[in-house]
Amino acid sequence: MKFFIDTANLKDIQEAVELGVLDGVTTNPSLMAKEGIKGTDAVMAHYKQICELVDGDVSAEVIATDYEGIVREGEALAELHPNIVVKVPMIRDGVKAIRYFSDKGIKTNCTLIFSAGQALLAAKAGATYVSPFVGRLDDIGADGMLLIQQIVDIFSNYGYPTQVLAASVRHIPHLIQCAELGADVVTCPLSVITGLLSHPLTDKGLATFLADHAKVNG
Repeated sequence: MKFFIDTANLKDIQEAVELGVLDGVTTNPSLMAKEGIKGTDAVMAHYKQICELVDGDVSAEVIATDYEGIVREGEALAELHPNIVVKVPMIRDGVKAIRYFSDKGIKTNCTLIFSAGQALLAAKAGATYVSPFVGRLDDIGADGMLLIQQIVDIFSNYGYPTQVLAASVRHIPHLIQCAELGADVVTCPLSVITGLLSHPLTDKGLATFLADHAKVNG
């Protein structure tokens, strides 16, 4: 499974890079705004900074919701850096744009996926990734993990190369379940990834080893 970090914070991205397990980054307009990145030029420059830090795919989201606008913005984003993946919403014009980008060899991430049917449409249009939002489904009492299972099974049935990128992953159980179900990628906050490091028995065992070493070696 690939680990992507869902952020626009350069410090968090650098920390994930230094940990040695980061495969890519996903961003969106909300995450950019959270970091105080405003204006088209500033956003584009920030995407380039992220790409310079990460040896992997970086999803950069379009703002337009019409076909011509999505294509125009997506092509501009793709020109920034080879790592850029154009993030496109699951709407009618978005699916049309994904087919256009696919035919042009531009990587895409179809976002805001909430059903297996939406994921199937995106895969048929040639999306590189589909992003089912498991946490947001859980918020409304639906089963986000059931959706991951459905998409993984459908793509496997028909050999779609589109990768399942589990998004809106909020805690460690989400991540582990996604791995068990065969999601290709998980994107989440840095805290979820670093949370995998911790277990009380690890801490206890290390303390015991160090104490025994100190006894023997003074």
